[in-house]
Amino acid sequence: MAAPTPAPPSSSHRTFLGRLSLPERDYLADALRTETVGGVILLVAAIAALVWANTFGSSYASVSGFHFGPEALGLNLSVAHWAADGLLAIFFFVAGVELKRELVAGELRDPKAAALPVVAALCGMAVPAVVYTLVNVVGGGSTDGWAVPTATDIAFALAVLAVIGTSLPNSLRAFLLTLAVVDDLFAILIIAVFFTEKIDFVALIGAFIGLAVFHLLLRRNVRGWYIYVPLALVIWGLMYNSGIHATIAGVAMGLMLRCTRRDGETHSPGEHIEHLIRPLSAGFAVPMFALFSAGVSLSGGALADVFTRPETLGVVLGLVVGKTVGIFGGTWLAARFTKAELNKDLAWADVFAVATLAGIGFTVSLLIGELAFVGDEDMINEIKAAVLVGSLTAAVLSGVLLKLRVRRYRALYEAEELDEDEDGVPDVYEQDDPEYHLRMAAIHEKKAAEHRRLAQLAGAASSEPDSPA
Repeated sequence: MAAPTPAPPSSSHRTFLGRLSLPERDYLADALRTETVGGVILLVAAIAALVWANTFGSSYASVSGFHFGPEALGLNLSVAHWAADGLLAIFFFVAGVELKRELVAGELRDPKAAALPVVAALCGMAVPAVVYTLVNVVGGGSTDGWAVPTATDIAFALAVLAVIGTSLPNSLRAFLLTLAVVDDLFAILIIAVFFTEKIDFVALIGAFIGLAVFHLLLRRNVRGWYIYVPLALVIWGLMYNSGIHATIAGVAMGLMLRCTRRDGETHSPGEHIEHLIRPLSAGFAVPMFALFSAGVSLSGGALADVFTRPETLGVVLGLVVGKTVGIFGGTWLAARFTKAELNKDLAWADVFAVATLAGIGFTVSLLIGELAFVGDEDMINEIKAAVLVGSLTAAVLSGVLLKLRVRRYRALYEAEELDEDEDGVPDVYEQDDPEYHLRMAAIHEKKAAEHRRLAQLAGAASSEPDSPA
């Protein structure tokens, strides 16, 4: 029996991983450029932490454990604690702005278009949690670390792309970034809901009052960093003392910024502030957290135990297998039920490779590992080793898969960036602009005139008689 002829696609079909709009393409290029540089710095910081912890372990422990800060305000914290609760608040502030922008002006503003990356991200968090839990239920381990393999580290993933030299098409990069944004949101919710034991309601109410003042000042268009920075520090301090993880303050303030453009604006306030803060987050805050969190001592058998203890094995399998299966499976199912058609220039193998890349769960996974096993330093050390092993394995596997398609990616990327008329706008975005075609006609006419001149010269030279010997 012959296979039925597929029906032509209806107008209700949408293209999955299709070409981005020009504003989205420009925003993506700027954001990923900073994150890629930050990712390389993050990679260097992680390596430095491992070398430092395993060569001068006592000094690493001394510096990480050194306390400073106003004790009267409950902020006499260790260096590692300041990095995790203080500097990461900057990272989550940027994540909050990213999420707000995606919701009002980016890929998540259309519920139908948002369904795919949201479902993919949710499945990419749920399946690793299930994998971890199953491994530990069967192996008799602790289920406390179920949330450790649920996070994706976009900066580290981009660093891997930079190292292997893969120019992903913009649509795949946007998909990866959107996954990470949704991933960050739910990671924040997990931290707030599952890792808050005691709440100081007086401090929490104070933090909410501070956030209300922050919001009011923004609505009144009050300007001046000298107003917002001190207020942000007060909100952060109150949130920390409330018992809720202080990074929640960062994402809350980020979500309050206006990310839609008004008449005459080239950038919204949220985009402008994100542009200023993102280098600080990617180039300093996150690498400093990595420096004081990734210092795993390898001499105590941490690596040897990764594949023998259920807790650490659950983290590795959650990152490598759970993330890949969750994101790819969620994307495929969502595309099937929403009748979204994959971009004809790409294949499902490309989605699988990106899903594998999302198994790099470095920064937030390390943070959740510390929160999940607080007080158990040996377990925290082994969980960190598992995060490193899982992230490295995912990086190697995704690197191999992406390299198999590198020529295709490079061709697509170059086509997307081609700007023959040199007006600063890629040609693919000007196909419906008559002025573009007139400019290209003038360019080709100029080239044709030059070739006619060269042809005449060549013809004149060939008609001359040979010179005597």
